[in-house]
Amino acid sequence: MLKEIAIEAGVSISTVSRVINQSTKNPASKEVQDRIWEIAKRKNYIPKHAVKNPRESQESFSPEPLRSIACLFARVPDGESDFFFSTLARSIEKEAFRHNYILKYTFSAYDIDDPLTLQLIAANEIDGISVLGRCDKQLLKFLKKHFQYVVYTGLNNLDAKYDQIICDGENISYDVVTFLLNQGHKKIAYVGETMNENRYTGYCRALSDAGIPVDQKNIADIIQSTEEGYKGVCRLLDSGCDATAFFCADDITAIGAMRAITEHGLRIPEDVSLTGIDDIDTAQYLTPMLTTVHIPLEEMGRMAAKILIDRIEGGHEKHIKILFPYEIMERQSTSAPPVK
Repeated sequence: MLKEIAIEAGVSISTVSRVINQSTKNPASKEVQDRIWEIAKRKNYIPKHAVKNPRESQESFSPEPLRSIACLFARVPDGESDFFFSTLARSIEKEAFRHNYILKYTFSAYDIDDPLTLQLIAANEIDGISVLGRCDKQLLKFLKKHFQYVVYTGLNNLDAKYDQIICDGENISYDVVTFLLNQGHKKIAYVGETMNENRYTGYCRALSDAGIPVDQKNIADIIQSTEEGYKGVCRLLDSGCDATAFFCADDITAIGAMRAITEHGLRIPEDVSLTGIDDIDTAQYLTPMLTTVHIPLEEMGRMAAKILIDRIEGGHEKHIKILFPYEIMERQSTSAPPVK
C-alpha cells in the first residue's frame, strides 16, 4: 500500500513512511504531507502499528477495526477556510490516524439545530469529539447530551469539566500590548471581537496595568476576517483615530488592517505599528513582515487527539488541562512611535 500511495503522490516510499509515522520533525513539505494523508485516507490505508501481529504474513493480517472521532468548529461556520481551526483539525486528524482512529466528520456550532446534523450524529457511532474554539452554554448543553468523551482546544479557558488543550489568549494579548507599550506606544487600538473574548480582556488589562484608560474611539469591534479588519480600521482612521499602534486579534484581520492603513497614506512602521496573532505562513511574506505571536497549533492538535483517545480508551479519569507556550515573533511591522 505504501508503494501505491508513493506512486500517486509522486514521492518515494520512504517519504510516505516518514509522513505516516511522523518519524522526523519535518518529514516533507506541508503540501506533500497533505497530499499523502489525503491519498492514505481515500485508500483506507491501515497503519502498520494498527495491525495486531505485524509478524504474520500479509494474507493473515488482522487489523483492528477503525474507530472514529469528530471535530466541532465552535466559532466559525466553516473551519476549513480558517487558518487557526483548519490547522488544528488537520493535526488532530493525522495524529488520530496514527492511533487507528479516523476523523469521520466535521460540523460547526451553526449546524447543531439542523435536524440533518442531529440525524447524522445519531446514525454514526462516534467514539469522541474534539471541540475547536470557545463554547457558549447552548453548545455545552448539546455536547453533554450527545457525546461522552470531549476534548476542547483553543485560546480561552473553558468553564466546563472537559479535558482542555489551551494557549491562553488573554496572556498572549497582555504580552503583545506590553511589548508595544515598552516600545513607547501609549495610544494602542484594538481590532477584533470584544464580547466574551479573552484577547480583548488581555488588551484592556495591559492598558489598565500601565495606567492607560481604554478609549472606545480606539476599538474596532469586528468579526475577525480580512475584510472586516480592513473595514474596521478604515472606520477608526476616518473618525480621527490617532493610535500609533494597531493590535489585531489575529493575522488574517491584520492583513486587512494593513491595507486600510496604507490606503490612508500611513507607513508601517514609520507612522503606525501593526501586530497580529497566529503567525500564519503569509505573515513572513507581507511588506513589511508582520510582527505576530506564534501559537504551536500542530502540537496542540496532536496533544488534543492523544488526550481524547486516551480518555476514550480509559487511560485517565481526572480532567486534564494542558497549557501550551507561545512566542512573540518581532518582525518589521513594529517600532517605536514617531517623534512629534
